[in-house]
Amino acid sequence: MPYTRKAGTAMAEFYVSPTGDDTAPGSLERPFATIERARRAARQAAGDVVVHLRAGTHVLAEPLHLTGDDSGRDGHRIVYRAHGYGTDRQEHAVVSGGREITGWTERQGVWLAEVGDLDTRQLTVDGRRAERAGVDALPGDARRTVTGYVTDSAAPLAWRLPGVEFVYRGVYPWTEARCPVAAVDRDGGSTAITMAQPAFGWAIDLYNSAWEGQVTAGPGLPTRVENDPSFLTEPGTFVLDRSRPGDHVLHYLPRPGEHPSRTRVVAPVLETLLRATDTRDVSFLGIVFADATWLRPGTERGFLHYHGSGYYDGEGDIDKVVIVEGQAWVTVPTRTRTIPAGVVLEDTAGMRFEGCRFTRLGATALGASGGSDLTVRGCDFDTLAASAVTITGTRRALIEDNLIQRAGLDYSGSPGIALLDTVGCTVAHNHVTDVPHCGIAAGPGRGTRITRNLLTRTMGVLADGGGVYVAGPQGDSADTGAVISGNVIEDTLTPYNFGLYTDYGAAWVKVEGNVVARADNTAVLHVSPPLEHVVYRGNVWDADPLGGDDVPAGVTYEGNATPADEKEFDAAAAGIRAAAGLLRGGRTTRPRTGSVHG
Repeated sequence: MPYTRKAGTAMAEFYVSPTGDDTAPGSLERPFATIERARRAARQAAGDVVVHLRAGTHVLAEPLHLTGDDSGRDGHRIVYRAHGYGTDRQEHAVVSGGREITGWTERQGVWLAEVGDLDTRQLTVDGRRAERAGVDALPGDARRTVTGYVTDSAAPLAWRLPGVEFVYRGVYPWTEARCPVAAVDRDGGSTAITMAQPAFGWAIDLYNSAWEGQVTAGPGLPTRVENDPSFLTEPGTFVLDRSRPGDHVLHYLPRPGEHPSRTRVVAPVLETLLRATDTRDVSFLGIVFADATWLRPGTERGFLHYHGSGYYDGEGDIDKVVIVEGQAWVTVPTRTRTIPAGVVLEDTAGMRFEGCRFTRLGATALGASGGSDLTVRGCDFDTLAASAVTITGTRRALIEDNLIQRAGLDYSGSPGIALLDTVGCTVAHNHVTDVPHCGIAAGPGRGTRITRNLLTRTMGVLADGGGVYVAGPQGDSADTGAVISGNVIEDTLTPYNFGLYTDYGAAWVKVEGNVVARADNTAVLHVSPPLEHVVYRGNVWDADPLGGDDVPAGVTYEGNATPADEKEFDAAAAGIRAAAGLLRGGRTTRPRTGSVHG
């Protein structure tokens, strides 16, 4: 809805246009050119402040950084919004961390552009994501060594380094890791591949397990190798050749109909678009946040994913956790870091994002740590390398009425929405679809509410997760615990998943009045460590959960229904289905398909 100020209060308004001038007064007739200039003007204004972003792409030369001095004051708010927000005249304002690539030449059907020292892991062509070129195995007859790999194929000798990267999908069923290649050399009649350190050494320490008599010691052969020009065989793929320092070359194999003279190619160059630190009472309305990357996985430290939004960075110990005595165990890091975000909130209060779109981002879209009273409502999230929203240590966050799709495109363990160590947070009426692992994941917390969400086509790539996943203690009583209610979970895709998954010592959780259909397993009641004070009540599913016929001591299981046929199932689930999903008036859950170019 349009922003309205309180009656009797003053309001300052500033305007920003990509064709403006920062020496102008920032009026409607003579707008500023940059959001940074408007930020400085807003800092000096009194009362409510509204910064209108006019139509077009607002390219950031550096991240926009808000501090406590950029807060709303004395009960007033500072609002950044697309001009005309909430009306039929709303303009399409894009905040971008990208750089347009020009100066293409063509060689044997491949476009080439010299890009200096540009480094990026993503590319967009006419608004569509281009994939990094790769092959789905290490060539030849290969085996792992202490420092990397040996293969009888000579093909790796021609790889252009640095830049080639190994991907390990499913090194644990819920995990996907990435390690760069450091060197490739002849070794007699073989080819020796040396992996970057410390990443590869960390991977050997981290990924160790036993399951059904099979012991895994470190990563095996990679499932995919990416980013060498020799891999360019599929139209719509790209490679960034960094073999000449400071003189990088971008390679792109075009799709049919694309032409260098009329095709717009954008490479994200910023890792962060917006960072707010100790800021309060600021709103962002109707803005598109686009074009950011994350370079860390291509460095010598790699990306040692462990679970959800967490990855190992060599800090802390690695513990051995026994799942089944004498049969199954796994190694677990005691400390992890969280995948960063393009929009970062640190110890903020009263921040709001409404009606925004987050797209073409190279890590998580929006990440909050600490602080309180965050609202993310009515936003669209799509084409994301990692999660849509991660909330860590925040109090009273509300994540409501958001459409999340095509997340986790580069980091497949990423949940659509992730909560960790939160207090009193609510995730309600969202639609999460087409994600590679969990739709919504909540680690230890207090007072979490996950209610009336629609989760479709989750668990599309990795295994051992669910549409809604909850792990660890969720409070210390029924009053302070988590409530998982009214959610509809359909089409949980990969083998070995659970539509509703209370896992790893989950305690004080009510799982009530949910619908689960077409999952590998609807739920599981026997996990390690065991569930405590967990209630499954009034759920409707198309198959009994694992353990439903042998309910453990820590679980209350009552009033759940497994209808005999599809007609009975649909009748039993109808009321819950009708109340779940997006709230937007007249809005379907179909994605937007419009351009974000501005």
